[in-house]
Amino acid sequence: MILRLLKWVPNLFTIGNLLSGVFSIAFNMNSYERLAAIFIFLAAFFDLFDGKIARKLKVNSEFGVELDSLADIISFGVAPAMLFHTLSPHSWLTVLAFMIYPSLGALRLAKFSANPTVGYFMGLPIPFPALIIALLGMFYYVNPYLMIILAILMVSPIRVMKI
Repeated sequence: MILRLLKWVPNLFTIGNLLSGVFSIAFNMNSYERLAAIFIFLAAFFDLFDGKIARKLKVNSEFGVELDSLADIISFGVAPAMLFHTLSPHSWLTVLAFMIYPSLGALRLAKFSANPTVGYFMGLPIPFPALIIALLGMFYYVNPYLMIILAILMVSPIRVMKI
């Protein structure tokens, strides 16, 4: 019984990540851009600990891995893209950046799921660019070129050490 309950602790952190992303989107849609950015940071907090807790409790599961990827695409793919879209003056370039960022974020997550690495990530992990976008969004600054570069770096062959 206790083991069953322990198995769900990391998943509750993952659900916290997902709900933080959903709240970010909701606040963004209601013109609370700074709160939307803060909830992206909160999602990163939950994301940082879900895997660590699962490993510490020795309750890793394929279910948890898949749930984490789904939460990540909402919190670190869709929510930052929407924040960017809300804050940017609309042009063909901002629309392109808005579409490319979550698309390459999803590709990055799928690539990592299909080919996990040990000790490092291939390409930027999706929370890192999301946090940059959220930080800039706190100051109402957006840059479509930066958004596109961050998206490309997520699927690039560069190695990033895991923390």
